[in-house]
Amino acid sequence: MAKVLVVTSGKGGVGKTTSTAALGAALAQMGEKVVVVDFDVGLRNLDLVLGAERRVVFDLINVVQGVAKLSQALIRDKRLDNLWLLPASQTRDKDALTDEGVRSVIADLRTKFDWILCDSPAGIERGATLAMRYADEAVIVTNPEVSSVRDSDRIIGMLDSKTVKAERGERVEKHVLITRYDSARAARGEMLSIEDILEILATPLLGIIPESQDVLRASNVGSPVTLNNAASAPARAYVDAARRLLGEAVTMTVPVERKGLMNRLLGRRAA
Repeated sequence: MAKVLVVTSGKGGVGKTTSTAALGAALAQMGEKVVVVDFDVGLRNLDLVLGAERRVVFDLINVVQGVAKLSQALIRDKRLDNLWLLPASQTRDKDALTDEGVRSVIADLRTKFDWILCDSPAGIERGATLAMRYADEAVIVTNPEVSSVRDSDRIIGMLDSKTVKAERGERVEKHVLITRYDSARAARGEMLSIEDILEILATPLLGIIPESQDVLRASNVGSPVTLNNAASAPARAYVDAARRLLGEAVTMTVPVERKGLMNRLLGRRAA
């Protein structure tokens, strides 16, 4: 049965789009048929992270408004046969999205895919509420800082009140994904600890993605980090998170980026 998963947060810049692409690619590598849907109308970025920006002809708004068929807007990934993208529009605003249109598109996608990953825009406005509206599950992406965690708490409240499942008296299954985590900085009290975040949000932990240049490098070349550098610490952490989404019992560890001798020396000097 198809699952609709919204990747969301209250704060911008925490890594939602990066995480959507990485989780989508990891699930596809495990044999799942996956579509990633960009709900960030007007600021489209998911196509860039997937290296598909030059292949966009039709988009989510075109499908919602009946200008194009879903099959015309879907873009198949060139590296993974079972990973697809439904891009957002760069020239429209979020008011072009309608509840009825989103419901229709999601219903159609459910018949074609195992996983539908909805990349939500930041904030609590219309685009974000429509991205989560038909979700079965949610990944709340947060950085280990107070403002990000506080905004994530607000999003959890919306998932419990603004979704179709909530209106039926059902629960949207929620997971926390902590990104840009640095264990050394956390130990020095410069960022929140994992325990602090989980105590505030009271939501199960899906994964811990370490601060790493590998994530930025992957985005810059238009490839999910799980494909661009599968041996890197963030790639391994995303793969473990995807396995947990599939129901596997994977031991939770705090991943550490491997650094060369020069990086370690520079790190000591900076400290």
